[in-house]
Amino acid sequence: MTMDPSWYLRRLSRMGPREVAGRVGDAVRRRRWRSPRPNCPSVTGARFTAVLPAGTIAAVSPDAAKRLIAEADRLMYGHAEYFGVVRDDLADPDWWCDPKTGRRAPWVYAFNVPYRNEDAVGDIKQIWELSRHQYLTVLAAAYAITGDERYAERVAAHLRSWWAANPPLRGVHWISGIELGIRLLSWVWIRRLLDGWPGMAGLFEDNPVALNQIWHHQRWLAAFPSRGSSANNHVIAEAVGQFAAACAFGWFPSSARWRAGALRSLERHLRNNTFDSGLNRELATEYHGLVLELGLAAVAEADAAGVPVPASIRLVLLRMTDALAAVVDSHLRPPRQGDADDGHGLVVDGTGTDRWASLLATGDAVFGRLAWWPEVTGTDVRTPLLAALIRPYANIVAAPVVTRPPSRPGHFADAGLTVLRGPGEIWCRCDGGPHGFLSIAAHAHADALSVEVRHDGVDVLADPGTFCYHGQPEWRQYFRSTLGHNTLQVDGGDQSVSGGPFLWTRHARSRVLTADTSDASDGGTARWCAEHDGYQRSVHRRRVELATARQELTVVDEVRGPRRNVRLAFHLGPAIVADLVGNRAVLTWTQDGEGRSAVLDLPGQLSWRAHRGETDPPLGWYSAGFGRKEPATTLVGTGFADGTALLGEFTTVLRFHG
Repeated sequence: MTMDPSWYLRRLSRMGPREVAGRVGDAVRRRRWRSPRPNCPSVTGARFTAVLPAGTIAAVSPDAAKRLIAEADRLMYGHAEYFGVVRDDLADPDWWCDPKTGRRAPWVYAFNVPYRNEDAVGDIKQIWELSRHQYLTVLAAAYAITGDERYAERVAAHLRSWWAANPPLRGVHWISGIELGIRLLSWVWIRRLLDGWPGMAGLFEDNPVALNQIWHHQRWLAAFPSRGSSANNHVIAEAVGQFAAACAFGWFPSSARWRAGALRSLERHLRNNTFDSGLNRELATEYHGLVLELGLAAVAEADAAGVPVPASIRLVLLRMTDALAAVVDSHLRPPRQGDADDGHGLVVDGTGTDRWASLLATGDAVFGRLAWWPEVTGTDVRTPLLAALIRPYANIVAAPVVTRPPSRPGHFADAGLTVLRGPGEIWCRCDGGPHGFLSIAAHAHADALSVEVRHDGVDVLADPGTFCYHGQPEWRQYFRSTLGHNTLQVDGGDQSVSGGPFLWTRHARSRVLTADTSDASDGGTARWCAEHDGYQRSVHRRRVELATARQELTVVDEVRGPRRNVRLAFHLGPAIVADLVGNRAVLTWTQDGEGRSAVLDLPGQLSWRAHRGETDPPLGWYSAGFGRKEPATTLVGTGFADGTALLGEFTTVLRFHG
């Protein structure tokens, strides 16, 4: 995907004067950095002291350790899967090759790499992911647990290979700050987890090549921070990587300055990126997880190095953790909202470890669980490692007194997110929040007033997900479109106007009118109502009621305004089989060996059709993770609405059986 000149004009229109000036300075600096690069300052007597406390590894549960070792052994044999692409070349990887297309990124000055052009570079996400070196943190953790030097030797060989193949400012791995930041965090943990291996000092602090790489990574991050309309999760990762390296590898004349600057940036942007309720302002759940992981990792480095951090950082992380505990369903799955690219901050666990359970377990260890938190029964490696470094919140003398929610919140007014819950583990998310974060709302979807419904953790009315970012514009457009969500489309257009794959030029404005979750737990009826102005000359209003005693969900859509063509979509989860006759769909699925069913009565004023796995144009798909998609049934009703002739209201009723 390449950007035409009009995209640059649209992108420029979303920037303020200060951001424009900063980007002009960046452009000048990139040109100046073409000249021969400065040498890393000489370092003598460097030592790594931010080690794990004695006994930490012994606290890792046998079950979590077993999963980790199994994953490490797969990696040792060269096997892995990234974004739906199975790889068997990790024993000796090509750092510049995209395994999906077979293309290799060009060997040129970093800022000349056309990384958005898949024809020239390949799938940039595939190339970048391996070089985050999070698979190496897994191998390093396996060494820490087993003492088997094979894991350490493989880590060392791959780091030396990467450093040799990627000198500073040369090639595709020196383009994006988030990649540099996460890579630095990985290196810190590799050094920590391999402590005790005889070759460790020779790999890091006594290795001029490693020192040069660490120094140039931090110099780059100090020079090119994400700015203005791009200051989302990227700037958090940049600040955390810079801060972690400056704490753990504080061996350079600039280390204290880098550490202080990164801490200021982290404090400011972590606060700016988070609603007071604790939800992430991007309203993209996976980025809530990424930012929380990164923030916890930063506090771990600070406490390990004895560096004081502002109280606001711990407070934001506490609120984020409570918010996560509040929104997950009965299986600890959070909403599938906004973009998701499977990004993680720190990976030391094997396949099968529940990301969200792990975060809640860490939150319990650091902040203490509240009585209404869901029970976490799984185990992980990361929690005991972080908990060994992070000082418990209750022991922080300067920690502010916080009033935490006395009961499980169901409505987050600032984020416009409401969760209705009922018996039989009915979980319904209603979306009446802002259209993403900052002026470009990069990771938002055109999903205003959409609903997401699960029954005992199974997607019934599903958010289809994300699937891709670059290289496949028709799929990128579909998965973030209005038609790609459980909401109403008017006149064939999106509620918000896209200006590019990570750019929205007009944002629908939503407001929640009613959010009453108080009766949901005692057999009453929970209610939600919201509206948005995304369709010019018309207002879409939606009411949702969950009658818990009847296990019945009612959705009423109203279009106020002149006659308009409409399409109402309901996307079913991949486990759901639908038998559509007229305007009634019988839904069946199997869970834990038992058959489950529900009936979906759809508005009779519309003409209904089931779509599944269609490609021209895309319709009827579900993406469980980045780079993966599978056919799923989407029910679409077409017709017209006329708010002036009492033809603008459509009622849908979902009834669960048993």
